Amino acid sequence: MARGTPRRAGLHAAMAAAALLSGFATPTTAQTRQAEDALSALRQRLPQDEVIYFLLPDRFANGDASNDHGGYAADRLKSGFDPADTDFYHGGDLAGVTQQLDYIQGLGATAVWLAPVFKNKPVQSHGGYTGAAHHGYWITDFTAVDPHFGDEAAMRALVEAAHARGMKVYLDIVANHTADVIKYRECPEGRCAYRSRADYPYTRRGGVGGAAINDGFDGRDFSRLTRPDYAYTPYVPAGEENAKVPAWLNDPIHYHNRGESTFTGESSLDGDFAGLDDLLTEDPVVIQGMIDIFGGWIDQYGIDGFRIDTARHVNPSFWQAFIPAMIARAEAKGIPNFHIFGEVYDPDPAVTARFTRVDGYPAVLDFPFQKQATDVAAGKVGTDALAKLFDADTIYDKGAETAAILPTFLGNHDMGRVGFFVKQANPNADDAEVLARIKLAHALMMFSRGVPTLYYGDEQGFAGAGGYGNSRQDMWPSRTPAYANETPVGGRQSAYSTNAPLYQAIAEMTRIRAAEPTLRRGRQLVRAYGDKPGLFAMSRIGEDGSEILALFNSSTAPVAAQVEVEPGSLRWQALRGDCTPESSAPASVAVRVPPLDYLVCKSVP
Repeated sequence: MARGTPRRAGLHAAMAAAALLSGFATPTTAQTRQAEDALSALRQRLPQDEVIYFLLPDRFANGDASNDHGGYAADRLKSGFDPADTDFYHGGDLAGVTQQLDYIQGLGATAVWLAPVFKNKPVQSHGGYTGAAHHGYWITDFTAVDPHFGDEAAMRALVEAAHARGMKVYLDIVANHTADVIKYRECPEGRCAYRSRADYPYTRRGGVGGAAINDGFDGRDFSRLTRPDYAYTPYVPAGEENAKVPAWLNDPIHYHNRGESTFTGESSLDGDFAGLDDLLTEDPVVIQGMIDIFGGWIDQYGIDGFRIDTARHVNPSFWQAFIPAMIARAEAKGIPNFHIFGEVYDPDPAVTARFTRVDGYPAVLDFPFQKQATDVAAGKVGTDALAKLFDADTIYDKGAETAAILPTFLGNHDMGRVGFFVKQANPNADDAEVLARIKLAHALMMFSRGVPTLYYGDEQGFAGAGGYGNSRQDMWPSRTPAYANETPVGGRQSAYSTNAPLYQAIAEMTRIRAAEPTLRRGRQLVRAYGDKPGLFAMSRIGEDGSEILALFNSSTAPVAAQVEVEPGSLRWQALRGDCTPESSAPASVAVRVPPLDYLVCKSVP
């Protein structure tokens, strides 16, 4: 298939180093040193220096067609492979990701975040839904690569190839639940209603009036929790007694077994997430077991960070033990800037910030930014929404220091793509306007505080028709009708095209950001905003006092204004757009921003 292949200085050498590390050639001393130097340099980068590219291996690139069925029978309900169904496996794998590192790096991404690669239960049914684990969140073996994606060698080859290029690899991990294996005798058809701790205490069989069990269990001494049948009678179906790895995961005593979560109150922590077996994360066996599992991935592959799924559905004491253990494990491996960020799906910064203050997360995915940035770029709200968002940075555990490492994003595999949100807000807009608004959203993300996180395919103009299956397009010519029939924003291109308008626009942004440390690490000051679509201005201030002014216009008319700047910023250089060469007076510069566009201006001596 046709594809563009951007080249950068030293890229061929990096590829050669990757091949050597993967065992395809005998390295010379110089080549080995080159690979070691690349790894050493990337280890020193701070999290805020990265641009993250998030992808689902199943939908990104099929590098090895022999693993499409994962070694299972060629039946969609056995292997889960059906490239015409949005919810089944489509054939992408780790070999494909390795082959397309050139494409990812050409976009300007410096870190690759992989959706879970662990071995999953291929197909599950829950209620009236049947789907496959193409997403990776139905784990049975936490120690192995899913055979649909490859094997240990493929995983190692990907990490080593990325590292040889100076790119980091982040793994998406899950500690809240496993695949759905455990059943309850009281409701054989599934969907058991949640049974609370008050109504069904651990010390009674089947409710407060039941027989006494688990004598002396006080919620802390788990040696006294020996029976799991306090709320329901859990069991493992015949043939699945050893379905999970490590072996301790097969014992129902290590799960909450209280029925379906309603995602409110107590059930948000202790309920089964859409039928998935909810781990008893208060149990020291579970805590140490998860530390051993994911510490092993750091030890074995030299992973550079973890995105942690369903963070808000696990008790804080688990994270207070797990996160320091992971950071210590990484440091022992020689990884000083291991980036951990949790998924806390909420647009309220008061909610997301709690996980940095109470649960001990260094960072969380910035869902509040996603909400406000997409709404501003789509013209739904005034630019003051961003000012209010950034004002809330003070409530994170370390204030602006923590805000600086929050991964910012515009859409994802669950909620939908930025293109969908822009189209939804502007149903009568033509393609040119939609394209401009998507570019504006990416610029807001690229030049503000935080770690820009690109969702695979956005750079090709994928928009889709909503969340979940509608936002998980194949990067190659798809056999799924909903994907194949979509006309991307900016027009249809060949697969992996580097000429796609959004690919080129994002690559321009990443080049500017990479060249200017102030845009990655500088203190942020909001300069101008309003209660309607229009001007949003902010400065990034470097440690040396240097200033970069980023200006955005979310309206369909040009805007002109005087914007406050640092008194010493008297002359300006354009990094992007038409910047005024001189300030009007000390501390004030005249700006003019075209409709749905942005400028980046740097003060110069």
